[in-house]
Amino acid sequence: MAASWNTSSRLAFTPVDSACSLPAYTLSQEIQNVMRQQVEKLAFELNVRGLMNVQFAVKDNEVYLIEVNPRAARTVPFVSKATGVPLAKVAARVMAGKTLAEQGVTEEVIPPYYSVKEVVLPFNKFQGVDPILGPEMRSTGEVMGVGRTFAEAFSKAMLGAQSNMKKSGRALLSVREGDKKRIVDLAAKLQKFGFELDATHGTAVVLGEAGINPRLVNKVHEGRPHIQDRLKNGEYSYIVNTTAGSSGD
Repeated sequence: MAASWNTSSRLAFTPVDSACSLPAYTLSQEIQNVMRQQVEKLAFELNVRGLMNVQFAVKDNEVYLIEVNPRAARTVPFVSKATGVPLAKVAARVMAGKTLAEQGVTEEVIPPYYSVKEVVLPFNKFQGVDPILGPEMRSTGEVMGVGRTFAEAFSKAMLGAQSNMKKSGRALLSVREGDKKRIVDLAAKLQKFGFELDATHGTAVVLGEAGINPRLVNKVHEGRPHIQDRLKNGEYSYIVNTTAGSSGD
């Protein structure tokens, strides 16, 4: 097995448009071992020669197989750089008849450092384009960060993608119904780091029940000053917004 890594995406949109970490940062060793066993069985049963791309989903510690592609994936260059193994060259030689043992590649390489791939999205250059991600690829580039810790690697990747990581200011929280329970932990962390919080009504209610009291922000139809005014004024360091489509919280 060449490598295992995990992405930040959910099944609602393509993993190509998400960040990914190698080694896997959020997956337990037990889950990773289950995936390795399944990949090995699939490779033997399908009699694949060369590269094979397998995608899994994990929910409630259950592993679900999404798809198996007997081909290289877009992540091959990233994995090759992260592990130091020229996967395309190794796979091509295997297809030509050379064994992995002959090439000295017999075990999965797990680096003692983290590598994070982050995508570059074009929304700043194309004003008015719907920024909501979906099953179709929207990113126009990728960057890679390497560090001794996940945080260091992720920070470098974000800087490479020209995402300005601010350490203070005000954050706006406005999430759909299905994400309201998840937002509490993030809001608490932002508050711990010194950020002031704003939230639209539905999100503010959930946060208030958890003992977090953000400043209430009006939606456009609820009167001024509303959320659009505050966005135009550049009041926010971060915005956390999830929607089910074109509608918000």
